[in-house]
Amino acid sequence: MKTTPSLFEVKDVDRQFYAKRLAAFLPERIIDIHTHVWRAEDQPPEPPVQDSRLVSWPARVAAVNPIEDLMETYRLMLPGKTVTPLIFSGLPQGGNLPRINAYVARCARTHHVPALIFSDPSWSAEELERRVKAGGFLGAKSYLALAPSYIPGKEIRITDFFPPHQLEVHDRNGWIVMLHIPRDGRLKDPVNLAQLVDIDKAYRRLKLIVAHVGRAYCDEDAGNAFDVLSATRRLVFDFCANTNAHIFEMALRTVGPRRLLFGTDLPITRMRMCRITHDGHYVNRVPRGLYGDVSGDKNMEEVSGPEADRLTFFMYEEIDAFRRAAERLKLTRRDVANVFAGNAARIIRAAGGR
Repeated sequence: MKTTPSLFEVKDVDRQFYAKRLAAFLPERIIDIHTHVWRAEDQPPEPPVQDSRLVSWPARVAAVNPIEDLMETYRLMLPGKTVTPLIFSGLPQGGNLPRINAYVARCARTHHVPALIFSDPSWSAEELERRVKAGGFLGAKSYLALAPSYIPGKEIRITDFFPPHQLEVHDRNGWIVMLHIPRDGRLKDPVNLAQLVDIDKAYRRLKLIVAHVGRAYCDEDAGNAFDVLSATRRLVFDFCANTNAHIFEMALRTVGPRRLLFGTDLPITRMRMCRITHDGHYVNRVPRGLYGDVSGDKNMEEVSGPEADRLTFFMYEEIDAFRRAAERLKLTRRDVANVFAGNAARIIRAAGGR
């Protein structure tokens, strides 16, 4: 009988890592607040020119990630757990925004999972509200690449891709806004911090999720951000695609376990890797040859031999980093359950989802 090939290989090193470090730490039910789904048929026939404002390494992990692949990933990587994702599309390319949003809406209906629209900052308030409601979405994800092309990457602001008239719509409806902050300074950037504080004060009903703990992948990315953000009351943070336990600990000390959310950024965290940081720069160490020619990517480094054999999944490294932070701060089982499910459930219900 012909068998279906596995989506990706789970090795003994992965099974042992999960069994020894993660399985007992994780609650039985999990909500993944940050996932991408997209199909090959919705992508442009020719790959677009790489936007110089973006990093390129995430695209090496998976060419597609339909909803079936996402659910299979949970089965393979989180055995024994029941996982519900909040889904949205990958980055729009070549005018495909209507198609990728339509696919996400269908996936949400057929698989009974919550979803966000990928919004365009050029939409009027009326158009945004109409599209979100028509698709059954609970809010929006957008990205700095959708900011007007004439704005240099170093100068993009949050409101260049989430303009105030759209934030007002989300606030009026109590919807979710998934934010990947821009700018080279990441979380410590003073413009980012000022805008985050302003949003927290001005919009009291929208649920702003700051992805990746504000892209603070290195200790140097934090600066005085947590001192500034200690005055906020409503911002929440997901820690997807981040492996910095010290950053997680600072976030927990600042906003507490009720304002942190588990997310994976799948399919990116299927990558087999470990992350190192040096002088404010992160590097993903990966097995030699597994992700093509990475010699020109400053965020990638190849290793081989026993070092490569020890590498496990990005997602496992992320969860393990949070586990270490949680244990240092003596989080309770209830705290951990809130971070991995309860907080997200509360936000999803408040936005009108189930």
